[in-house]
Order: sequence, then structure tokens, then C-alpha cells
Amino acid sequence: MKRKVTAILLVLCMASSVVLGGCSNDKNEGGSATDNELSKNPVEGGSIVVGISQDVDGLDPHMAESAGTREVLFNIYEGLVKPDSDGVLQDAVASDHGVSEDAKVYTFTLREGVKFHDGNEVTAEDVKYSIERCADTSNGEPLVSAYSIIESVNVLDENTVEIRLSEPDTEFLFNMTTAIIPKDSARTIDANPIGTGPFAYSSRNEGDSITLKKNEEYWGEKAHLDEVVFKVVADADMLVSYLKGGSLDMVMRLTNAQAAELTEGFRIEEGTMNLVQALYLNNAVEPLNNEKVRRALCYAINPDEIMDMMNDGKGVRIGTHMLPGYKAYYNGELTNYYGQDYEKAKELLKEAGYEDGFDLEITVSAADQPHVDTAQVIREQLKNIGVNVTINPVEWEYWLEEVYGNRNFESTVVGVDAKTLSARSLLERFKSDGGSNFINFSDEEYDEVLSQAIASMDGEGQTKCYMKLQEILTEKAASVYIQDLASLVALRDDFDGYEFYPLYVQDMAKIYRVE
Repeated sequence: MKRKVTAILLVLCMASSVVLGGCSNDKNEGGSATDNELSKNPVEGGSIVVGISQDVDGLDPHMAESAGTREVLFNIYEGLVKPDSDGVLQDAVASDHGVSEDAKVYTFTLREGVKFHDGNEVTAEDVKYSIERCADTSNGEPLVSAYSIIESVNVLDENTVEIRLSEPDTEFLFNMTTAIIPKDSARTIDANPIGTGPFAYSSRNEGDSITLKKNEEYWGEKAHLDEVVFKVVADADMLVSYLKGGSLDMVMRLTNAQAAELTEGFRIEEGTMNLVQALYLNNAVEPLNNEKVRRALCYAINPDEIMDMMNDGKGVRIGTHMLPGYKAYYNGELTNYYGQDYEKAKELLKEAGYEDGFDLEITVSAADQPHVDTAQVIREQLKNIGVNVTINPVEWEYWLEEVYGNRNFESTVVGVDAKTLSARSLLERFKSDGGSNFINFSDEEYDEVLSQAIASMDGEGQTKCYMKLQEILTEKAASVYIQDLASLVALRDDFDGYEFYPLYVQDMAKIYRVE
């Protein structure tokens, strides 16, 4: 059976722009021309400087951990399929694909004439190499966890690749966004990244910037800009000054106060970040290994107050580890599962043996102002139940290594993204032995229901499993879920074309200069 598979997120943009900011593209009225005026005659060429809060953690697309890295690499690399701004999977390096009736065999026909940035055409062997590299278990878990069920990757002919699975997986196509890289390039890809995307790697000044250049031989619609410079600005307080001064042309994820300062010469795009922001709790350290303590924190923290303090209420409150944009799977009934109740929180702490409260450290990346601001509001809220919070601001590289990698932390405020358009990608990380389960959540029922969801061939049954997984995370207070953060993007008035995606990416190929 041959079929085109689209993401669950196709239903997103039919809903309100407030809820589904990932698909919204609202403009402010700050002296900007209308969309139609700006879109008629784009000026080809030129360059843009984009401010980012943290440096990429590498240029190897298969090894990238942070969402900030993936949003940059989206412009360099492509998979067999790729998402568009409506959340629909489109054929990319592949021109066509088919799925067997039992969802165990996926077959891809390669697009003719797709070239790597070094000028070489993509071959079936390159595809086989890329997929097998991400499925390799010789060093433990595969680089893409969903690839653990790959039985074989077979080159049927020079234009056709077949992937056989050991068990059915109706969602497997979502994982085919994995970057295709040249065969045998793993040892050099981080120093010399070669992909097939609309932009090619030009240079990198580690800790300062990364520069991309237009791919003139791109197989699809070519980028408008000749050059994109991603400039690292770790000091969030300087972003507005740099924008006004002309050293930056575009900045994502501004606060409401920062955006309000840009009244002339800029357009403000408003959406959401497609991140599950939470106070993530290390379930393996005392006293957070006590469910009553974790639930007490949930009762003490008020997400609405955080959203009001940060962005005048902008953003979408959430009650579990699922993005509201995944409308078919999102369990909205959990949003207010924990209403703020200080007395209930104190009662739970007393039952847990912490009647006098305890000390709690929140480790947060100093460069991510929204998370720093959230931590500060949480500190004030937790004072009301006797929990004394110390905020530990750290460099992003330290956070990646110690918090995410070594799990050496008590709690942290961060936003977690979905690597693919499937609900599974948001929920699978919390299986007890999951390599990305950085909060050390462990629950037998959760593991069992997750296995049922993965094995299910029934869409309705699978959805019920995903709903149940969300319930378990919330009821067990795995973390304190807060919001999908508002995303305010400032773009200088002589640029247009910005589009929000239902994933954490920045598609620079859509942006163009205007006169």
C-alpha cells in the first residue's frame, strides 16, 4: 500500500492563533507595510544577521542535542522527508515513499539530481549510511531511539532504499527527517558539515557566530538571501540595543518588554516556541524522589502568574508534557490538575516529613532569559510553603554537560522540544531506561503503556495510550509543567517572509529583503 503520511499537526492551523502560535504569523502595527505590499517584489540577495542566545553544540546533525542547534542545522541538512510550516511532511531527498500494509516496510524513491553541498549527487548508499549510523547500537542506544527497531536498510537499486522494521510502527515516517550526509563522512562532518539544504556551511567562529551561504544548486525553491549569520548573544539584556544599533537584523524569543521597545523600524511576529517549559525535577535526588514533595511543588506554583509576570499572559498554559499544537493528542483536561493551593502543598510536605520545608537549587542557563525569569517567579511562589530556592545561573555548555548529560542537578527550568512531529517523540524520553530521560523518571506503568502505544496498529488505541502517558506524568508530578512559551520575533522592516513552524526551527530560506 502506497500512501502519503501527513503529520497530526495538519489540524493545527484551523484552530485559534492564540492556542496554535506555531502556525500563527501575526504582525504588529509598528509602522510596517502590509503583508501584501511586502510580499509582491522581494529583493533577491543580501545578508541577514540573526541573534541567538547560545552557540551550537556541534555541526553533526545526528549528534545535536539542543533545540537551538537543531534550529540552525535545519537550514543545512535535510532528511528523506521534511516538515513544512503547516506541519505536513513533504518528500525532500526522497521524491516518493511507500508503506507496507503491516507498517513494517518503508520504501523511498530518491529524488533525481539532489546534490550535496560539495557538488556530489546523493546516492542510495549515502542514505543507507546515514540511517544505519543513527541506528547503530554498538555504543549503547541508537542515536535515534526509534531506530532501535530497524532490522535492515537495503539498497534495492540506485534510486530506491528499503527500510525493514522488526515490528510495526505506523509513526516511523516522522523519523525520516534524519539528515542525509555523505557516506563515510562521520569523522569529518562536525568540522566540514555537508548537507543538501537551501544553505551551505560557510564558517564558524566558535562561541561567536556561524555563517551560512546560499546553496545555488539546491534542488527545490532556492533561498532568497545570499548569506545568513547566526550571531551568539549570551547577554539577553543587550539584544534590543544590538537591534536598534544595527548589528542584528532579527532576534527570536524576545520578552514582551523587549518587543515593546522596538516601536519603529521593526515588525514583531508573534507565535509560540513549541517548547514544553517546566520546572524539571530530578526524580532521583532527595527530597524530589518523594512523590508527595513533587506534588507539593505543583500545588505551590501558579503558571498563570508566571505568564502574567513574563509576557502579559502571552503563551499557552500546559499541565503535562505535551504541546497544545498536537491537538489530536493533547490532554487539555490536565491543564488545571494542580490549582494553586498553598495549604494543600504544606500538608503534603508535612506528610512527606518536610513540615519545615527544604532548600532547592534551580539550575538554569543564564543566556535564556525567559527561563531565568520563570525561575525567579517560582522562587517567590515557593517561599509560601517554606521551600528556599537558590537560582544557579550557568553557561549553556555547562547545562548541557552537567544537567542534561550527567543529570547532576536538583531542578532546572528549560524548554523541551519535540525532535519530530510525533507525540511519541515528546513522551518516549521518559521511559525508565531512556537515554534522554534526564529527570530520572521511573514508572513501570508508564513503560508498559508506552510499549503498548508503540506497538499499536490502531490509531484510536494509540491515542488513548498517549493520553494515559500524559496522565501518569501529571499525577506522579514528574515535573511542574508551566507553558508553551510565547515567541516574539523581531525582524527589521527591510526583511519579510518569516514563518513559524510547529517545530523548533528557523527556516531562513523563506526570508527575503524588501525595499
